[in-house]
Amino acid sequence: MKRMTLLSFRGKIPKSFRDKDLVVFDLDGTLTRTKSTADSRMVQLLASLLAKKKVAVIGGGKYKQFQIQLLTRLHYPEELLLNLYLFPTTATSMYRYHKGWQRMYFLKFSRRERQKIIHTLHGVLKEIQYAPKKAYGKLIEDRGTQITLSTLGQDVVKILGAKGVRLKEEWFRKNKPLKFRIARLAQKRLPRFEVHAAGFTSIDVTRKGIDKAYGIRQIQKHLKIPIRKMLFIGDALFKGGNDYAARRTGVDCIAVRGPEDTKRIIRELLTEFKITP
Repeated sequence: MKRMTLLSFRGKIPKSFRDKDLVVFDLDGTLTRTKSTADSRMVQLLASLLAKKKVAVIGGGKYKQFQIQLLTRLHYPEELLLNLYLFPTTATSMYRYHKGWQRMYFLKFSRRERQKIIHTLHGVLKEIQYAPKKAYGKLIEDRGTQITLSTLGQDVVKILGAKGVRLKEEWFRKNKPLKFRIARLAQKRLPRFEVHAAGFTSIDVTRKGIDKAYGIRQIQKHLKIPIRKMLFIGDALFKGGNDYAARRTGVDCIAVRGPEDTKRIIRELLTEFKITP
């Protein structure tokens, strides 16, 4: 395995990064703000990128969330959509375009697995005596291939809009140690599963070995593109972040602070084609 290069975006990126065949994006905090739809500028930039390269998007949300945040905004011709690949719920499912979006695989939990995880998460919350002042939707959601705990509720952004985004960001700033404590306690009680502290308020539980490294390998397997020809862009590449595992694969990475950084990177990637969208 080649050694991974990690950059924090501060301007120009090396030509070797611009020469990649595939760009892999995290979704929340990278292409969009948390659980928010992609803005018009991002939509334009992605269209220009898809005209020149293959693009994969991997995130903890289920496919319906990918539809809300991304697909409803991408009114692209078919030739562009054919270059886009989606890997929801940390790549435990995959979708590609062929006369509409088609599901390629779906690694669903068994009934017993779902029950054990949900019971354990409730037990951790009870142990630390955590409950939000107000819950916006369910705290624990069964996403089929992944169980997700959201400390403010699953629907905070859906209900409150931009205010919900700010509320999630504020909760994370004030409660980051608590969030990682919940993840550690859950992992201790679920040794046969993988627990990830994701986004601002989410904790995802998947089968053992399911993380962003698994996602990169699934992308390699299904798209037949070697890891050395991929570039991964995410906002949580720091140790403990839910993108950190991708670094184990040796994929070259760029760490961003949010969608505005991502837009600037896409413009940089397009400079080799002399495109300035």
